[in-house]
Amino acid sequence: MNSEPLLYRVSCNDLAGHRIHVTLHIAQPDPAGQHLFLPAWIPGSYLIRDFSRQIESIQAECNGKAIKIAKQNNHQWHCEPCSGPLTISYVVYAWDLSVRSAHLDESHAFFNGTSVFLGVSGQEHVPCLVDLQRPKAAKNWKVYTSMPEAKGHQGAAKRHGFGLYKAPDYDALIDHPFELGTPQVIQFEACGALHEMVFTGVIPNLDLERIAADTKQICEAQIALFEPESKAVPFLDSSDRYVFMTMVTGDDYGGLEHRSSTALVASRRDLPTLNQREEAKSDGYLSFLGLVSHEYFHTWNVKRIKPAAFAPYRYLEENHTQLLWVFEGFTSYYDDLMLLRAGVVDQSTYHSLLTKNINAVYRSPGRFKQSVADSSFDTWTRFYKQDENSPNALVSYYSKGALVALGLDLYIRTHSQNNKSLDDVMRLLWERYGRDFFNTAPQGVAENAMPELIREATGIDTRDFIMRYAYGCDDLPLAELFSAQGVSLNWKSSTPLPSLDVRFSENACNELKLATVYENGAAHQAGLSAGDLLIAIDGLRVTNQQRLKQLLKAYQAGDSVQLHVFRRDELRTFTARLNPAPLDTCSLSLNPASSHE
Repeated sequence: MNSEPLLYRVSCNDLAGHRIHVTLHIAQPDPAGQHLFLPAWIPGSYLIRDFSRQIESIQAECNGKAIKIAKQNNHQWHCEPCSGPLTISYVVYAWDLSVRSAHLDESHAFFNGTSVFLGVSGQEHVPCLVDLQRPKAAKNWKVYTSMPEAKGHQGAAKRHGFGLYKAPDYDALIDHPFELGTPQVIQFEACGALHEMVFTGVIPNLDLERIAADTKQICEAQIALFEPESKAVPFLDSSDRYVFMTMVTGDDYGGLEHRSSTALVASRRDLPTLNQREEAKSDGYLSFLGLVSHEYFHTWNVKRIKPAAFAPYRYLEENHTQLLWVFEGFTSYYDDLMLLRAGVVDQSTYHSLLTKNINAVYRSPGRFKQSVADSSFDTWTRFYKQDENSPNALVSYYSKGALVALGLDLYIRTHSQNNKSLDDVMRLLWERYGRDFFNTAPQGVAENAMPELIREATGIDTRDFIMRYAYGCDDLPLAELFSAQGVSLNWKSSTPLPSLDVRFSENACNELKLATVYENGAAHQAGLSAGDLLIAIDGLRVTNQQRLKQLLKAYQAGDSVQLHVFRRDELRTFTARLNPAPLDTCSLSLNPASSHE
């Protein structure tokens, strides 16, 4: 068995050209010819992304002599047989400012291993060393990653320094992203474990202390959920710290989980500044904290508790599962709930966050066509490739999955006289599948296992519930479920105006374009289509959404109106019968007659 580690030397000297130069040293290549690969996707983002398209050039040599390397398909290469160490040199173009890939310029470098580190077929379980070279033009840059330093090796990096880092195998190698630069950084301890928060980008007067204090509370609440007695953190199986890496931009939002870190992107306006310290948390800041909570919860649920389809990952093809409603949906339920349990938000604010998600799901007709189980399976071809008709055809395994989790939690609490909850299910999943995931042969949750696992954890039979609401397209009986817990759910219209049943998008000229025409609504029945540009109602010009609302005040549901639109460059006229405003906004209130808290 090969005992020599693979060595990756990474150089980021071409800052203006956004190119990362990598050399891979393979001490013991396959004598029959070495196969290499680059993942086609990155775990946590379920879409084939063809990262190999960003490899601009690649060469191979053995004992100082060039040997032939040929691409076999989109993601794999083959080197001709050679005797002795094999060195692969290649260049990665890094200009994707997202959490999924790699980005390099004069201000920083960020990269995921799935974009930078070629895999060596047959040596996936061989230890890996990363020799990170300091860029010549960036003498003051530091290194932020959860990958451990290669202690005991000559040239081992010091904390936040350039040099050698080490991963036990290829899976670990590509699960520790790197951020290089001069970010704003703060550290805190949660349950005795070190956490780092790293913010890259222009962020004047960022209130690091406020963010760290709120995040610490969230982390400790989640640790207490899974390990109520020991308060043991999960990531010590792969690192001595957890790192939140946030790229701050003008208008972005997103995150991607890793085993001991997360990569985030956030809007500058969502983060608190020092002069806002006495102000209440803004909606944008709550969204950021919800994102932090979501990705940290994945440290347990997805990175260690996995569907069987992900144990292990198959990096060159889609990994289909119907269980993302559990792994993303449950996480989406707990992310805001943990804000409440951590004391970061109060009950009223939590209800607002909850109703926001309920409203989003109930405004999408696609929930009647696609179950969250099917949405999970189809994520590779549909969820990440949405178009103007997606609201009519799809449902989100994130948002409706969170409602299924909410429904299950309420159902379990009611049928156990509030002695059990979804928390008991999560702890069983953690104990059985997650706690020792990286220390034992990987085992994941079977596709049909959830009803029995829930019964084992709580004593409650949820088979019919799961079949109807996770594998079927029925709306959850939320009003009934809430009522049993002493909470009233009520619906009202968000506007008194009659409706065209469309979703608009305003372009740079504030013109109204139909982004989505909801199926069987007024616009659909009239013949309008997504992409149409609305310019007039009954001969009166429509300039923006505010003007549209002013015009609609003159009408009632059932009235017919003449609509003028441009479809491409053609003027067309349609007659629409306006519908009543939909009951699309819910509210939650505690029932004063109830004894439930």
